[in-house]
Amino acid sequence: MNALPPARRLRVAIIGGGFSGAALAWHLARAHRPERLSISVIEPRPALGGGLAYSSEEPSHRVNVPAVRMSMAPDDSQHFVRWLAGSGELERDADAIWKNGDAYPRRRVFGRYVAEHLVPYLASGAVRHVGGFATGVTREANGAGWTVQTSAGPVIADIVVLAATHPAPAIPAALASLAEASGFVADPYAASALAGIGLDASVLIVGSGLTSADMVTELDRRGHRGRVLALSRRGLRSRGHPDVRGEPFGDFASAPATSALGLLKSIRATLAAAREANVNWQSVFDQLRLQGPVLWAALAPSERARLVRQLRVFWDVHRFRIAPQIASVLDRRQTAGTFDTIAARLVASNDEGENLAVSFQRRGQTRIETARFDAVINTTGPAHGQALQLNPALRSLAEAGLIRSDAYGLGIETSLDSRAIGWDGKAVAGLFVAGPLARGTFGELMGLPEVARHAQMVAAEIARLVDRFPSAEAVGANAGDVATAR
Repeated sequence: MNALPPARRLRVAIIGGGFSGAALAWHLARAHRPERLSISVIEPRPALGGGLAYSSEEPSHRVNVPAVRMSMAPDDSQHFVRWLAGSGELERDADAIWKNGDAYPRRRVFGRYVAEHLVPYLASGAVRHVGGFATGVTREANGAGWTVQTSAGPVIADIVVLAATHPAPAIPAALASLAEASGFVADPYAASALAGIGLDASVLIVGSGLTSADMVTELDRRGHRGRVLALSRRGLRSRGHPDVRGEPFGDFASAPATSALGLLKSIRATLAAAREANVNWQSVFDQLRLQGPVLWAALAPSERARLVRQLRVFWDVHRFRIAPQIASVLDRRQTAGTFDTIAARLVASNDEGENLAVSFQRRGQTRIETARFDAVINTTGPAHGQALQLNPALRSLAEAGLIRSDAYGLGIETSLDSRAIGWDGKAVAGLFVAGPLARGTFGELMGLPEVARHAQMVAAEIARLVDRFPSAEAVGANAGDVATAR
């Protein structure tokens, strides 16, 4: 009797086990039997799913949107809420429920939710957690496979997915002289980063977005009572949530703007209409967020670049809102005179031993001021434009010509099916990008709902390869062959 040999399992290596990589692994594992697919997630943290955003043990760090809007499953908006109700976490956290009834649990709770949903697949072997750092990626000479070098040993794969974490904030040039100073916090999310800051210390926070707000709240929770100054070029603080959530308002997709200016005019007109209808501005931005992919696709590359350059900072502070628990701390401290935000540019700095001297120029003024602080915290945001240089695995792919930065400095250029674009301008077969690093192609890819949908989409693209290439040999063929086979 002649029996066909069993089909070799398609091997997928996911670099990064934060939310993007974990959600992708979960979607893949749910869709395929282990005999068809082998999934390895390369992540140095002890658990999958937390990543930089959801692994913080700091109790004051909370999710930034109501729990009802967070889910691993884009088609099941109540997925996290159901888990949360039975987790016991809300009973252990009296401050999680805001006065309007919305739940804003601690960030590590969401990380636990993601991790627990992967446990069955880790136990069955459908997903393997490779506990190490990815240090390099090479493609086989015949183009039919990959080797991911990690600190825990090599991982052989037919498909590699880049789901790496956000790069650490870059230190502004004006603060370079403080890099080794004991009072300088370069990585605000490092373990015990703020532990050395005294209760009466004067603190400068460079940046005024979500991370800046986290730092003020953490300092306050630790009993800090000194003065805190947040400094950024625009001096814009992240906005909060409405007391009563409304439905998304407006229509930006039926006739999407084709220029950054046209989009701005459309937003202003819709905000005016919202005011007339007694609808809060958050509902307008919720609609913008939902229709973001359509809006981004309608813009020419030059207009996308203009949007990023001129309007991104305003979008960020309205789109990325802070939990009301955090907003209340900022408001209380601002009223008490122990917290303020200013618009200024950094000029220079100096470690004076007892103090850290920082010179800055306020927006609209010519005079340069110098102030002295006990501590300086850098919260300038992820250095997305340097991701390909700072991450060794990405750097190895860039040096091999297999990935390149997108035109807007947001991450990695991809095709519309999220495959990486090489230096030759062609999609690289068997190399995908999942999560925020792909936002130069897809637009809004920083919020969790968008990242979850993108993970689901990438999983569907890989599923097509599983179905069409059961022997896996053709997966590494050139991109044109794969496209033709489809």
